Amino acid sequence: MNDAVRDRDVLLVVGGGIAAYKSVMVARELVKRGARVETVLTRAAERFVSGVTFAGITGRPAHTKLWDPAFAGERHIALSSRAAVAAVVPATANLLARMAHGLANDLATTCLLATAAPVVVAPAMHTRMWQHPATQANVALLAARGVRFEGPVAGALASGEEGLGRMSEPEFIADAIARALTPQDLAGTRVVVSAGGTHEAIDPVRFLGNRSSGRMGYALAERAAARGASVVLVSGPAAVPAPAGVEVVRVRSAREMADAVLAHAASADAVIMAAAVADYRPSEPAREKLKKTSDELVLRLVKNPDILAELGARRVGVRPMLVGFAVETSDLLARAKEKLLRKRCDLVVANHADGAFEGDDNEVALVSADEVESLPRVSKRAVAERILDRVVKRPREG
Repeated sequence: MNDAVRDRDVLLVVGGGIAAYKSVMVARELVKRGARVETVLTRAAERFVSGVTFAGITGRPAHTKLWDPAFAGERHIALSSRAAVAAVVPATANLLARMAHGLANDLATTCLLATAAPVVVAPAMHTRMWQHPATQANVALLAARGVRFEGPVAGALASGEEGLGRMSEPEFIADAIARALTPQDLAGTRVVVSAGGTHEAIDPVRFLGNRSSGRMGYALAERAAARGASVVLVSGPAAVPAPAGVEVVRVRSAREMADAVLAHAASADAVIMAAAVADYRPSEPAREKLKKTSDELVLRLVKNPDILAELGARRVGVRPMLVGFAVETSDLLARAKEKLLRKRCDLVVANHADGAFEGDDNEVALVSADEVESLPRVSKRAVAERILDRVVKRPREG
């Protein structure tokens, strides 16, 4: 994917927020990947970063003025016409609002209104500003027009607080810009992705669960949507922001997840079961909170539905393509191959339990009927891309 921006023109619009310093690193990353970067700074952005810095990084002067007698012609038309992709980094609440409502009162917004290129935005603002109904309405409007969102993510904010609103990291933003130039090879494909763990109630307060963060499934849903697929994400509890442009179905228990996945799988071309679904649940959850009245508590567990096995049993021909995950502590490949056959999967993503959960990267093997492809430890986004490459090549009927 790094080659997607090589020899392409990228219009980088820098908004006025403290995260603007990271836009310099985005520019550097794009140049490193071979892009030609033209930078436009808003007046507010100039309070945080200098055009001289961008000129040094990109080898091209930064643009700040809509009206400049020294520039022959219409600068906003010239810049927007050359761009293969436009990126707004950071995208402040003010910039998102102006974009959503078609305002064009400076060089940045006139360029964005004039461009026919795909647009990527990397929002950055305080959590309360991001969550405000006005901002969310603007985000929904822009997403409906095809604007692609990278982030925001949860983390430390400029205020010293923690929350959702932090700008995504420069490498991820550069990846998103590259994806915008990636062929839509999943266009017309319906993909169902399950993600996160499940919570099996012991009583109204406690549950049985696992360490799944949901990051792998969310990365799959995000990447599939970026490549043009229509995506349904069936998510158990997960501390990961939902990707833009994806239909999210929230569930809690394994039985709820089974109902949702099986319902959506009926019209899907591919189902990717990345969720860590509990194998067992308490047979009779207590209606009231259990009290600590003895030294031990015995729970009787019963089996949960095997969603992947049920999907395999219901398959007709080669639809839908089935991708399962095998998290093991030993005999990884042998157990993955056994799962592939027993559950009638097309692909099993095998990974060790000690590296599968919570982090942003993973080391996996892609196990199919005729090969095993071992991947080095890479980001879960990169793993998602390799899995989706297999979905693109899935067998087609008739």
